[in-house]
Amino acid sequence: MTLATDVVFDLKGLKCPLPVLRSRKKLAGMRSGEDLIIETTDPLAAIDIPHMCREDGHALLENAKTADGHRFRIRRG
Repeated sequence: MTLATDVVFDLKGLKCPLPVLRSRKKLAGMRSGEDLIIETTDPLAAIDIPHMCREDGHALLENAKTADGHRFRIRRG
């Protein structure tokens, strides 16, 4: 259940650790149950974003490879 309109966060072009740091900050300002869609081009994000979700108690709903990177859908815990 999404409480508000999905937020799309464009993190393309940022290198590790910036995608995780900025995602964590964005999620901190959201309400529990809201979804955040993240788009990245950093190959390490495929490892780092799922790890961040496990550490912080968020649900990783989608982890998809795109033409130029990855797309993640995270539900804030």
